[in-house]
Amino acid sequence: MTGHVTKYTVPEVLPLAKALIPVSGCCLHIVLDDGNIDNGSVAFCIEDAVVHGHKDCERLARMMLTMSRTQRRKVYALCRLP
Repeated sequence: MTGHVTKYTVPEVLPLAKALIPVSGCCLHIVLDDGNIDNGSVAFCIEDAVVHGHKDCERLARMMLTMSRTQRRKVYALCRLP
């Protein structure tokens, strides 16, 4: 039996993403600021967050890794709105 992976939705992820935008220059900047939404970029952010001990960044990156590229693109776009 394999473990169940929770798939997160845009409405679940967006509040945390918007909250982290001001500090995303560290762990998540390549995703939230630059729009690099591929699995490799998100995985890199997880590793960076772990190294720096940024639990919220790690949590968001792990949540985003479960999402499709389309969902991640939407999170990125919605984070750009005021």
